[in-house]
This record gives sequence, C-alpha cells and structure tokens, in this order.
Amino acid sequence: MNTQALESTAQKMVADGKGLIAIDESIGTCNKRFAKLGIPQTEEVRRRYRELIVTTPDLSESISSAILFDETIRQRTNDGTPFAKALADEGIIPGIKVDVGAKPMAACPGEKVTEGLDGLRARLAEYAQMGARFAKWRAVFSIGDGTPSRACIEANAHALARYAALCQEAGLVPVVEPEVLMEGAHSLETCREVTENVLRRVFSELHSQRVRLEGLILKPNMVLPGLTCPTQETVDEVADATVKCLLRVVPAAVPGVTFLSGGQSGELASARLNAMNARFKSQLPWGLAFSFGRAIQQPTLEIWHGEQTNTKAAQQSLYHRAACNKAARRGEYDALMDHDETTLFRATSDIYAGSSR
Repeated sequence: MNTQALESTAQKMVADGKGLIAIDESIGTCNKRFAKLGIPQTEEVRRRYRELIVTTPDLSESISSAILFDETIRQRTNDGTPFAKALADEGIIPGIKVDVGAKPMAACPGEKVTEGLDGLRARLAEYAQMGARFAKWRAVFSIGDGTPSRACIEANAHALARYAALCQEAGLVPVVEPEVLMEGAHSLETCREVTENVLRRVFSELHSQRVRLEGLILKPNMVLPGLTCPTQETVDEVADATVKCLLRVVPAAVPGVTFLSGGQSGELASARLNAMNARFKSQLPWGLAFSFGRAIQQPTLEIWHGEQTNTKAAQQSLYHRAACNKAARRGEYDALMDHDETTLFRATSDIYAGSSR
C-alpha cells in the first residue's frame, strides 16, 4: 500500500472547492430514467449520454472526480478514447462503483445488505489497470418500525470496511457510502440518531479492518426529515443537525465528506450544502463537498432528451449545476443562480476568473 499516494488522491478529490459527479447508475436505473423521457434504452445511447458528460468543456473547474459504472469505464468517446483516460486528460480523477447492489437481508424483513465482496480483489486490480484511482461502495438503511436493525447496521458496516481495506491494498481510495434513506415519515431528530449510530459503527469497523482514514472519503446522507414527515425543517436547521451529527462521529483524519443527494432536488441540495459551509466551514476538521448524481444531471438529461442537436445546451446545463455546487462549497450559492441568468453568469465569472469560458 502506497499510503502517500492514497492520501494525495483523497486530498485532491476534495480540494479547491470541487466535488464529485456520480455517473455510476446501473444499466437498469439508467434505462428507467431514459424511459421516463422517451429516450431509447440501448448501450449506444447510454454511451452517447455518458460521453456528453465526460466531454463537457471546463467541467474540471468544479468537478474533481467522476464515479463510473462497469459498463461506462469500458466505453470510449467517438474518437476511441476510453472514458477514464478522457476524464484524466481533463484533470478529473476517474473512479468506479464496485458493489453489485443492495439485496434483501436474510431474517431482516424490509432490510438490505450490499453484496460484491466475492472476487473484489481481482476486480479492483482490473479497474486500476483501466485507470480508476478510487472506488465506491453504497450501503442503504431504511428508517421504519424497528429498522434499521442492529444486524443490518453491523453487516453493512463490516462489508464497507472490508471493501475499504481491499481498495487501499489495491492502491484505490475507497469512497465509503452509508446512506440513511429519505423515504418515510420519520423526524429530523430520528434521522440524526440513526445516522449517528450508523456512522459510529462504520468507523468502528474501519478501525478493526485497519483502514487508513487519511486515505478514504466519506459519502453520507444529509440529516433530513422523512419525505412524508409533516414537519420539514428549514435549510439552516438541516445544516445544524447534519454538521453536529458529523462532528460527533467523523474523525478529523478523514480528508473530506462528500454528501450524496439522495433524491433531493438540485437546488435544495445546493442550498443545504451552502448553509453548512456558510455557517460552519471555519470550524470543521474536514471539507464538506458534494458527490451528486441526479442533483447535477437531471436538468442535463431533460435538455438532451436523446438528441445530439441538444448536446451543447445540455453540457451548458451540466456546467452550470456543477458551478452552483462549487459556489455552495464556498458558502456563496444563491438560489438566484438557478433562476436569474444575469446573476448566474456574474457568479460564474467571479468564481472562475481567468477561465477559458
């Protein structure tokens, strides 16, 4: 294990106010999103959509790293360049999702455990040869009557830690993603308690498996009330609850926390991240960044709609959403950036002074 290289990569992933973009949807998930918009669900159309993202001009101004899927890392641009190389050539660190999905957990009705440890060492070696420099593994926890159970938390935390140890052995930075799901009527306080319990167990297992904290990235959920909870706290209240939870359980050795969006709208995810950085940035031992999928991509997909003639406009939308999240990392995001064109271009110009755009 080259600890210096691991730590350097992890630090670069959260440096300069940048964040991650998740383009690691499975084939099934990607096809479902295409189907809703009437886009053909074929490998070639998926490749063209991913190429749109990978080749967006100046995306590296806001995006440090991109998480790919097995199909995607094997695909190439029109000129024959592997996606991983195309990203690296633009200064974006390529990574790969390596779990094989959350499956129903035996004896725990309604709960899931993420699988994929079998054969992982060999797959990590292959992905590293293909240019990946980090990996991602997601575990999910639902809040309900008696859930998440202790068995579910322990099983998933152990799997996350074993995955992380194998990643570091292979020279890849592990992105550790324990996600407490938004679905349900639970309160903000319940989400805080569950998130704290989950993270506490995850870090205990990481310690047991001798994972070097300086060479990993944490990708958690924000602390949020359930989607159907009658009380929906303000942006500032969510920021307070999330940061206080993290301060209690995330060691200072971790280089960065890159939040998942978890089904939030792009604007709301940006606003909540912005509030955390505006209110707490100077008090935190680790950076608070983003690792968003739909919260960055959805407007892009809707504009593109499967039509190559829409590529430029779709790329401009992607660049814009990424820029909004970089502004949120600085505590300088304003909702007007998403509605007022003059404000958008002024803010973009201020953040990227000297850019080629």
